Amino acid sequence: MRLALFQPDIPQNTGTLLRLGACLDLPLDIIEPCGFILNEKAMRRAGMDYLDLAQYRRHNSWADFLEYRQTHSREYGRIVLLTTHASQPYTEFSFRPDDIILMGRESAGVPQEVHELADARLLIPMTPHARSINVAVSAVMVIGEALRQTGMFPKQG
Repeated sequence: MRLALFQPDIPQNTGTLLRLGACLDLPLDIIEPCGFILNEKAMRRAGMDYLDLAQYRRHNSWADFLEYRQTHSREYGRIVLLTTHASQPYTEFSFRPDDIILMGRESAGVPQEVHELADARLLIPMTPHARSINVAVSAVMVIGEALRQTGMFPKQG
């Protein structure tokens, strides 16, 4: 299982998700361009001391990500997009161990072409008065369910 961030805008969310990946042994894909300068100094500040434990790969563009996914198909399965424009709740979806949980850009989600290429589009059910949940919090909710379903949480001890 992997977590992919599509053109993230907020370095703190990226750092939080890098830390999540480090703690759960979950690789991340960061699909650029980012809405902030993504360099070693910024990554260390955002990922704190967990950066050395995080497994992440940077992709220059969506096209680069898709090409890399195709050439590494053993590691990369279905693209499961988390979006407010879906109708299927994530709690009613059957996750697989090789799924890629794709998070959209905080400010704009993902473009239509990404929606169309996603193998599944999921939402987090919430009150109709709310617009969206923070991207890092949303990722944590869905990754937790996906790891629970697939039995992929790290073993203790």
